[in-house]
Amino acid sequence: MGATTATTKDSWGFAEGDQITAELSALRLLGGGSAFEAWLAFDEITFSPVVVKVLRPSQVEDESSRRGLRREVLALAEINHPVVVRGLRGAADDVRPHVVLECIDGPRLSSLIRRHGRLQDYQYLPLAIDIAASLHYFSRIGWTHLDIKPSNVIMGSPARLIDLSVARPEPDARRLSYPIGTDAYMSPEQADPGARVPSYASDVWGLGATLFHAVAGQKPFADGDARADDIALRFPQLTSARAPLPDDVPTDVARVIDACLQPDPADRPLPADVSDALQPVLERLPRGSLGAFKIRG
Repeated sequence: MGATTATTKDSWGFAEGDQITAELSALRLLGGGSAFEAWLAFDEITFSPVVVKVLRPSQVEDESSRRGLRREVLALAEINHPVVVRGLRGAADDVRPHVVLECIDGPRLSSLIRRHGRLQDYQYLPLAIDIAASLHYFSRIGWTHLDIKPSNVIMGSPARLIDLSVARPEPDARRLSYPIGTDAYMSPEQADPGARVPSYASDVWGLGATLFHAVAGQKPFADGDARADDIALRFPQLTSARAPLPDDVPTDVARVIDACLQPDPADRPLPADVSDALQPVLERLPRGSLGAFKIRG
């Protein structure tokens, strides 16, 4: 989801039981972004709880917002992977333009870090391998996610990657001329696409930044000034040194994170290489520490 807080002035303000559409009954507000809000709803078609992303009232007539919703509906139709949230249907031209998503049970990675700090190795290793698998799949079908971050990862077995609102085919990513994604987790080429070209490797950076946050309990770079006109002030990852990892992070994990966060996209590993490097680390953990996580391979 986006980072903008919902306002009562630009919300549908559904009460429990109100109809979002004829088939969708609102249960509770989950959150949202600048262009949409997300509702937990009961779906009469699937006869189960679902998540509904619906454009905010102010955005219904905004063609850019509608275009973004159409892009997300297309991405959900094209992308089918066990680690990626499933889209059930969408209606970008409805009175209330919306997309219906499966409801995934589990905490967001960002919530776990906020509440408990650093994750344990038996938590972050399966997570990283799962997300790497999804990024391998993205590259095989020609898509980029472009917003890999802790709040877009739901913990579980497997982990689940959500929010395809800025996802697009890789050729379209290469043509980007403006920053897209979430500032703290953007690759240098997403932050400054005029200098380098966004590509599949941009998602590998996002994985590295997300894994760093899970391992260290903090972001890899200091927060920038979102209002700054100077891109170096807005995006410290362009010029600043990365925060150090804690000394007790396993050497193989530290190497993977360092490789994923290389400034030059050509120097970053492929998603399959990330998985191959982390799988042996996971398999060396004591069996009892793995809990519900299944060892792959």
